[in-house]
Amino acid sequence: MHTTPRRGGLSARKQKLVAEFIDAHIAEKISLARLAKIAGLSRYHFARVFKQTFGVPPRRYHMVRRMERATNLLLQSTLPVTHIALRVGFRETSSFTRAYRRYAGVTPSDCRRDPATGPAFACPRH
Repeated sequence: MHTTPRRGGLSARKQKLVAEFIDAHIAEKISLARLAKIAGLSRYHFARVFKQTFGVPPRRYHMVRRMERATNLLLQSTLPVTHIALRVGFRETSSFTRAYRRYAGVTPSDCRRDPATGPAFACPRH
C-alpha cells in the first residue's frame, strides 16, 4: 500500500516514518495529532498531505493495514481468530468479523478455510 510521494505530498522520509509507525503500532488507536507530530506538521496539513500521498485518509490507511496484517495471520498461522483480532487491535471478535467482512467480503474464518472464497487482494493464496 506504500506509494511514491506525489507533488505536494509527504516527503519520502516522512512517508516512511509515518508508515513504519503505523505498522509498529497496528493494534493501537493512533490519533491524527500523534501522526502529525511524527511528520512535523499541523493536524490539518498532515491530514491533507497524507491523503494526497497515500490516496486514503490516515484512519482508513490504518484500518487497511490492520486487515492486511489479519489476513497474513489468518493464512500463515494457526492462531485462533479471537487472538488475531486482539493482535490487530479489536477487543471483540464480533467487531473484528464485521470489519473483516466489510474489507474482504468474507468472514475471517471463511478466508482461513478457503482463501479462494474472497477477493484475491484479501485472501491471497500462499
